[in-house]
Amino acid sequence: MDEKNFTVTMEHKQGFEFLVTFDEGMGEILLDEPSPLGKNAGPNASRMLSAAIGNCLSASLLFCLQKARVDTKGLKAAVTTTIIRNEKGRFRVGGTEVLINVNIGTEAPNRVAQCINLFEDFCIVTQSVRKGVKVDVVVQNQNGEQIYKSA
Repeated sequence: MDEKNFTVTMEHKQGFEFLVTFDEGMGEILLDEPSPLGKNAGPNASRMLSAAIGNCLSASLLFCLQKARVDTKGLKAAVTTTIIRNEKGRFRVGGTEVLINVNIGTEAPNRVAQCINLFEDFCIVTQSVRKGVKVDVVVQNQNGEQIYKSA
């Protein structure tokens, strides 16, 4: 299996605002928590996860349709995410529904059907989230000393 790494960095600005910088010169985005914790100055992590799921699925479907030479005249997606409390009362992402509307006309129904049956399996984010993603966490102090490592 091919492994590929990338790094996203975050810097605390104020309150619950973090400036996120993407590698390879892809730009920055400000993340913040909703009120009353934050000021809604930007999306929070749950909204970014929802956007990542919706973008990945939309791009995967569009790629397949383009590769199958299906003329697309527009694609829009709406991602609805439900936040729930778990048994300990902690907020968690309870589920996500994605609605994709694509304008493809009526040509090549067999090529469209083939893409409909394939595109989800090629979405890196959705398939990873569905199966669970391993996350290792390390916390260091100002001297670079490790003060926490997840089990």
